[in-house]
Amino acid sequence: MKKSHLAMLAAAALFSLPAEAQKAPETGFYVGGALGKSSFKDGCRLGGSCDDSDTALRIFGGYQINRYVAGELGYVDLGRSKSTAGGLTDDVKATAWELSAVGSVPVVDRFSAFGRLGLYFADVEENTNFTGDSSHSNNDLTYGFGVRYDFTRNLAVRGELQRYSNVGGGNIAKSDIDLLVISVLWLF
Repeated sequence: MKKSHLAMLAAAALFSLPAEAQKAPETGFYVGGALGKSSFKDGCRLGGSCDDSDTALRIFGGYQINRYVAGELGYVDLGRSKSTAGGLTDDVKATAWELSAVGSVPVVDRFSAFGRLGLYFADVEENTNFTGDSSHSNNDLTYGFGVRYDFTRNLAVRGELQRYSNVGGGNIAKSDIDLLVISVLWLF
């Protein structure tokens, strides 16, 4: 048999597996990573030149309690916001730990929609050439929504929009930070 025929037979066997065998486990642990874009809502404090978006990275792990509810712990680099005006500079960088409940609703076979609600603990650093450097830690709500597609029993991808409310404080002005990310999950 030719190699191309063997490849076609293997692909047909894979796709003919029962749909139940392709579904993600209803309970169990998972880990993942996300890459996307962050946007600081009040990042342009100086009113001049501003870059209030950056690359965001997140690693996370969770436990799927049942088909509809999961608990998730993660660490996220929220990126930075930079602004300049008349020789003044302001650079704000934020990271956070988060704990969330994730509620899912199946839409079709391997596709679902989800929402998240949780708490974050953020560390924010601000570097300026007019008031000096400062840092502050705070906690508040994080929430979001998205969609998930299960490619196989152990591999899924999510697209998500998430908000971290009122990040900052002390000498650092608070800002909502929005993330738009694509995540890859490995389910055990």
